[in-house]
Amino acid sequence: MKIIPVLDIKSGQVVRAEGGRRESYRPISTPLSPDSDPVSVANGLRSLHPFSMFYIADLDAIEGRTPNREVLERLVRMPASPELWVDAGFYNEEDVAEALAWPRVRPVVGSESQQDDALLRRFRNHPDLVLSLDFFGDGFRGPPILQVEPALWPDTVIVMTLAKVGSGNGPDFSRLSEVKSKAGDRAVIAAGGIRDDNDLRRLSQLGIAGALVATALHGGALTPNQLDALNR
Repeated sequence: MKIIPVLDIKSGQVVRAEGGRRESYRPISTPLSPDSDPVSVANGLRSLHPFSMFYIADLDAIEGRTPNREVLERLVRMPASPELWVDAGFYNEEDVAEALAWPRVRPVVGSESQQDDALLRRFRNHPDLVLSLDFFGDGFRGPPILQVEPALWPDTVIVMTLAKVGSGNGPDFSRLSEVKSKAGDRAVIAAGGIRDDNDLRRLSQLGIAGALVATALHGGALTPNQLDALNR
């Protein structure tokens, strides 16, 4: 079980995400960092465990504003340079190709940002591409074919249940099981609602390869010893 900390970036700061209601996100307050600067927060998370990768949701880029490219550059320059899984609202071939050429970056193609299946057909066989199947409170967001046609999926698939993000209500185990049953040998990553070590162990038993986590790390529900045991 790979634990991947999440940094939701808005206006150059890490914000606290909750329920997918992005207009209400505010700079994070966490005991792990003196402020909401992304590098400070990342270093604080690494005080719990030497995480080798982070998931970055560039909310400005996702919503059509200027991407936080400088934040990515600063994070990559950290000691023990982390791998960054970056959702920056990718929707065209040029931007995905550029991101695939960045050092230490894996672009995440979010279903909510797609108009059709063209990007997946073009890049699905690239080993660094990640697909995020995005589910809001009203259901799947994106072209329906991306949800129902596993042949379009790359080797790594995130099941992003945004309604559960920051809620502490637990993962969507049934949806994760459904996606895992279709995914074959692909790595399925859980995102949204993860509360504690028990949730993570249950996910592991379902064959889930990893989890995107934020609230449980900042709130202390996952201890360094538990993280060390899970990330072996």
